[in-house]
Amino acid sequence: MRYHLPLRRRPRTVLAGVGLACVLATGACTGSDASSGSSSGSDSGGEIPQPTAADLEAAGFAELPLAPDGDRVDIAEPTFSDPTSVTNPLFPISDLHSVVFSGEVEGKPFHTETTLLPQTRIIEWREGEQVETRISQYFAYLDGRIEEVAYDYYAQADDGSVWYFGEDLWDFGEEGFADSTEGQWLAGVDGPPAMIMPGDPQVGDVHRAENTPPIAFEEVEITSIDETLDGPVGPVEGGLVGREMHLDGTFSDKQFAPGYGEFYSDHEGDLEALALAVPTDALDGPPPDELVATSETADQAYEAIRSGDWAAASAALEPLAGDWATYSEGEVPPFLAAEMDRAQQELGAAIEARDPEAAGTAAIDVAQSALDLQLRYRPPAEIDLARFELWARQVEVDAAADNVGGMRGDVTTLEFVLERFAHILDQPDVITIQNHLMELRNTVNDHDLPAGEEEAQALRDSLADIQPTS
Repeated sequence: MRYHLPLRRRPRTVLAGVGLACVLATGACTGSDASSGSSSGSDSGGEIPQPTAADLEAAGFAELPLAPDGDRVDIAEPTFSDPTSVTNPLFPISDLHSVVFSGEVEGKPFHTETTLLPQTRIIEWREGEQVETRISQYFAYLDGRIEEVAYDYYAQADDGSVWYFGEDLWDFGEEGFADSTEGQWLAGVDGPPAMIMPGDPQVGDVHRAENTPPIAFEEVEITSIDETLDGPVGPVEGGLVGREMHLDGTFSDKQFAPGYGEFYSDHEGDLEALALAVPTDALDGPPPDELVATSETADQAYEAIRSGDWAAASAALEPLAGDWATYSEGEVPPFLAAEMDRAQQELGAAIEARDPEAAGTAAIDVAQSALDLQLRYRPPAEIDLARFELWARQVEVDAAADNVGGMRGDVTTLEFVLERFAHILDQPDVITIQNHLMELRNTVNDHDLPAGEEEAQALRDSLADIQPTS
């Protein structure tokens, strides 16, 4: 399940060809307007097959303090009449178009973007029984670089419970390679589906959020309900608190909140907290002028840094700080405010040090933080298109710094982010972008960084001429 701690560290085996297209080659995929009528479920009152005691012992879990079956609410076989309408208030994936998490892992800044994709996937989770699932793309950055990407598959049963049908995932190393898929699983192939959230959660209820030992295993006990939690823009009532046991025997404290779903996770000093969710936190009207000005000044600073005009870059710092100070006098999600403050501090220090790589990256980070805040006012796909352009800038920065590992990760990031907004573009524009990405990948593979820098600029030029269709 996404938003869980701790991050895994796995053996480094270089992989290639990741992406939604290759994932869905192994399962049926439909468009966003597809009917969920292809889903089916048993009405026999049976039970979902569970890992046996022998299975758990072979996986090394024999000593785990597992809950007795009598406490579990995830054993009875669910029915799925309308599975893609995932509206359980404590895990409303169908209603959450974009979610940003912020935190700290291993002492480094940790940031995630979770996006509901327009496609669905049909999974045969039991012989003769299929379910249509929603696809959520999870993207984790550690210290500003790609760390993990996953596609998670969810469906809601008729009793309101939400079920997890697997994940395709990739972990990335410092050189930008996808170096592991450990933890990847699919219901019906590796084990049973797992319950993410009961339909009517009560204190003492236990469910397994992942249940495929030894691949993935998490057991959650609900410890409190009807809590008032601190949300991105104020108190949120009706929250749920649980204690999650991991396959290594450690525990995370977790919170879920109505309208947000997974809300907070703390594991041995590592923290993930929901910073913003839309449409839950969306506001009417255009972004405030000060927030738009923050983005525009960050853009100006970036171009000045790229051209080596340090005087112009320095001159941008004062208006940048002023616009941000004015905007932050209002209601600003605190985790995103902290990320913006850190990015501006790093930008000032890098400009003072005349460090083009650090300054260019910091200017991009300021612009990225401003885009996260603009999620409250603009459609998520438009924000992802703008994020995409910023990652093209990061290619320029890393190429100029002869950082091939960073550039490799940048190109991979571009490939995944494209999937979030391709549906709002005309197909010829999507093909144009894909051609640029193929050329960028070739320059990385050839270690031809000057050519990669030029191709990134060409991609940015193409993006300037592209207009969303919806």
